[in-house]
Order: sequence, then structure tokens, then C-alpha cells
Amino acid sequence: MSETALGAIKASSRTALVLEALRRGILSGELPAGRALVEVELASRFGVSKTPVREALKTLSGAGLVTISEYTGVTVRKVDERLTRSVFDARCLIEPAAVRRSVEAGLRDGGRLAREALRKADEATDEVTRSLANRDFHRALYADCDNEVLVGVLDQLRDQTALISVNVWSQRPSWEGEAQEHRQILEAALNGQADEAARLVLQHISVFQERALQQIKEAGREVR
Repeated sequence: MSETALGAIKASSRTALVLEALRRGILSGELPAGRALVEVELASRFGVSKTPVREALKTLSGAGLVTISEYTGVTVRKVDERLTRSVFDARCLIEPAAVRRSVEAGLRDGGRLAREALRKADEATDEVTRSLANRDFHRALYADCDNEVLVGVLDQLRDQTALISVNVWSQRPSWEGEAQEHRQILEAALNGQADEAARLVLQHISVFQERALQQIKEAGREVR
């Protein structure tokens, strides 16, 4: 392997490490909404050049966790009513259909991956790990739908869903009830009940959306 190739691998690895650290920092609240993310400061913090930091921030922008403005620079995204409606409305429209298709296709690796995600969520000791396991559970059930466009759109919503979930759980923990809903969805999927699995997924997403929106409204009243 050439020195150029080795350098590319190292750069990619540094970007991945910075990306994961920033993602967890945002989801944990260590980097709160509205916080400015300055390349020079982050590069110094992680002991890397500005290049991997810049690439990580671009990825986070694409995932919807940060916003980039020519006036304010890069800032951590705020969870508000508009974001919550946009993310969950999109999921309600397409995720049940993707899950239905995955179940009809036999799930392939989805059942195993969903069980593993449930186990990780049950064993989680913090909200970030739990939200990432929650994200993995949902992906396991829609990834076998044989439609890369559907999967791509839903994948783009994964980090934003995790961000919203952590914000909701930090004020009103509800993951135990949601874990039970996950088990019901998985049971239907493993039994080949495609329509029932899709129905349960839609119900699950819709109920959480209403809970999140109610919490945002209550927080707004408190601020005023």
C-alpha cells in the first residue's frame, strides 16, 4: 500500500473519530442547541488538523444535527416544532411502507439486528446509547425493503430522530413503554404479519410525535 493510500486511511479514521465524538456530544447535550462549533477550537480539542473537523461538520450538517450559515457559522441544531413535525411526518409517510416491504421480503438480517438493538437499548445506561440503539432497531426493520431510495431517505432522518428522542426523554422518560412497543412490532414482523407490523410502526411513530410536540409547546409556555 502506498504512503498516499495510508495517509487517506488515517485521515478517514480521524474524521470518523471526530464525527462520533461530536455526534455523541450533541445528543448528550454536552454541546447544547445553538452552541457554536468553531473549526480551530475543535481541532485543538481533538488534537487534529482542521480538515477532519471540517469533514465531520459537513456530515453532521447533512444529517441535520448542525446548521451552517455564512453569518453565524456552524451551530448545533435546536429541536423545535417545525423540525419535529418535518421529521416525524416524513417517517409516518414512508417508514410503515418500508417495514411492510421488508417483512414481505422475509427480513433477511433484519430480525437478528432488531433483536440486537433491543438488547443494547435494554442494557443502556444513558440516553445517547439508548437513542442510538432505538435508531438501529428501526433501521433493521426497514433496511430490507429492496428500495435504496426509501432506505436513503429514512437513513437521513436517523440522527434527527435521535436528537428529538433524547430531548423528549430528558424531560419525560418514556423509553420503557416504547421498548414494549418495539417488542410488539418485532413480534409481528417475525411472524410475517406485514400489515400489522406496518400499522404498529405508524402508531408508534405518531404517538411519539404527539408527545414530543406537546413537550415543545409546554416548554414554550414556560419560557414566556
